[in-house]
Amino acid sequence: MKRARDIWNQLEGLLEKVGIEITSNCNDLDAIMKSITSVFFPHSAKLQKNGYYRTVKHPQTVHIHPMNSGLSRVLPRWVIYHELVLTTKEYMRQVSELKPEWLVEIAPHYYQLKDVEDPASNKMPRGKGRSQV
Repeated sequence: MKRARDIWNQLEGLLEKVGIEITSNCNDLDAIMKSITSVFFPHSAKLQKNGYYRTVKHPQTVHIHPMNSGLSRVLPRWVIYHELVLTTKEYMRQVSELKPEWLVEIAPHYYQLKDVEDPASNKMPRGKGRSQV
């Protein structure tokens, strides 16, 4: 937590230095998750019927690292991750759940609706926005 506080203080100082007012509510989880998504948008994956994840843009099978994330037991439908680590399998680390519509909203140059639509129902799925960083 001390490290998180140090990073927050550093970001706050940088924003003040360049004259950007902090307007976000620290308790607004969606805003925080959208911020994370705006940085790591290429690192998204969707849960498949077989229980594995498939990266969205450059399809490959990946898994949530069981030792580094509490989400490995929850298996959210859509996730965003910081990095992939190859051991016995390709594992995602620093994983958070996301709402797939954020991908189109934040990175329309990278994602299209067809990338995030649920083909069975022709609707965009809804996530819950939980995080496990």
